[in-house]
Amino acid sequence: MKLPEAVAAYVAYKQSLGMRFATEARTLKSFYRMLGNIDIREVDADRVYAFLAGNGPITAFWHRKLSALRSFYRFAIARGYTTSSPLPLTVPKEPRTFVPYIYSREEMKRLLAATADRERCNLSSLTCRTLLLLLYGTGLRIGEAVGLNLADVDLDSGILCIRESKFYRTRLVPTGPDLTSVLAQYAAERNKWPPLNPDVAFLLTKRGQRLSRAGAEQAFKHLRDRAQVRRDDSARYQPRLHDLRHTYTVTRLVSWYREGADVQRLLPQLATYLGHVHIAATQHYLTMTPELLRQASLRFERYARGGDNHA
Repeated sequence: MKLPEAVAAYVAYKQSLGMRFATEARTLKSFYRMLGNIDIREVDADRVYAFLAGNGPITAFWHRKLSALRSFYRFAIARGYTTSSPLPLTVPKEPRTFVPYIYSREEMKRLLAATADRERCNLSSLTCRTLLLLLYGTGLRIGEAVGLNLADVDLDSGILCIRESKFYRTRLVPTGPDLTSVLAQYAAERNKWPPLNPDVAFLLTKRGQRLSRAGAEQAFKHLRDRAQVRRDDSARYQPRLHDLRHTYTVTRLVSWYREGADVQRLLPQLATYLGHVHIAATQHYLTMTPELLRQASLRFERYARGGDNHA
C-alpha cells in the first residue's frame, strides 16, 4: 500500500471515532509529502530521521512528530500494511520546555504602529491591527480568531462565540468595551465587502477571502521585523503570533497577583476562558516567567509574615 493511502486510512479511522485529529493529520500529511508516493514498506530509518529533525536540533516538536508516527505505525502493522516500524528504537531526551515570548507594552505599541505600512501584504492595515488587538485582548488561539464568522461576533453584548475549538468545545469569550469598539470599527469597514452571510468569515484578506492561519503568521513575521521585535536568548524561534496568547495569560495572572486576588481559586475560570481542558495547562503559566515567579515569591513572603494567605 502506498504511504498516502495508509495515512488516509488511519486518519479516517481516528475521525470515525469522533476525534478531530487535525494536528496529527497535518503532521502525517507533511510526512508523506516529504517522502513522496512511495510504498509504506519502503520507508526507512534515514527518511524518518530526515522528517523528524533534518539537520536541526532535537525539539519538543520533534517528539510530537515522533508520537504521531508511532501511533500511525501501530495502526499500519495491525492492519497488515507493513510488517515493521522504521522508527528509532532509542529516543533522545526531550528538551526543556520552550519558554514563550511575553511582549512588553512598548513592543505592542511598535507592532501596532507597524500595521500602518501594509502595501506589500495580503492584509489591510485595519485587518492586521484588529487581529493583533483581538489576540492580545482575549488570548484566543490563532485558529480560533481566523475561524470567527460574522455570526460569532456579538458587538451588542461584547461576546465572541468560539465554536468547537481545539478540543471540540464551544465557549463564549467577553471582549470588554475597548476591544468591542475596535471590533465594531473593523466590522463597519468589513461589512462594505461582500459576502455578508452570517456564516462567512469575520476577518478577511484584501481579496475578500477568509484569513488563514498561515497568512496571519506570515503577515506577523513582516510586522515583527518592521517593528524590530526580537528575542536575544538561545530560543530557537523568534517571537510568534501565538505568543500573544501567552502574553494575555501572563498579564492576567500578574495583574491578579498585584491585586491580591486568590489566584488558585481563579485558575479554573481562566482555564475555561482560554479553552483549556485540563487546569494543569493553565497552572503551567505560574512558573513560566520571572515576573510571575517574583509575584508568587512576594505573595509567599506576605503569607510568611502573617499577611495575605492566598496561594
